[in-house]
Amino acid sequence: MKLAPHVYSVVEENEHVRILNTVMKPGDKTEMHGHPNLVAVCITDGKYRFTSPDGQTMEVELKAGMAMCFPAAEHETENIGTAEGQVILVELK
Repeated sequence: MKLAPHVYSVVEENEHVRILNTVMKPGDKTEMHGHPNLVAVCITDGKYRFTSPDGQTMEVELKAGMAMCFPAAEHETENIGTAEGQVILVELK
């Protein structure tokens, strides 16, 4: 949250989960940061580049309505698409 307040906003938080609304404009990028295990739900289509701490990159195209589970990880994220992207993240505590 502190590293990218222009991207993340907290929707709800309790002792079990933290729900984040993620909105990235084209070209928006986050610094290296980490998440615990999480569920991601795509609200809009989007194209993103994820960079891991060792410099490896992965580009993905996400479609609205997709839901995915991810293990805890560190990464940078960049919106490399031409439209604003929105994803809801449910971090598991």
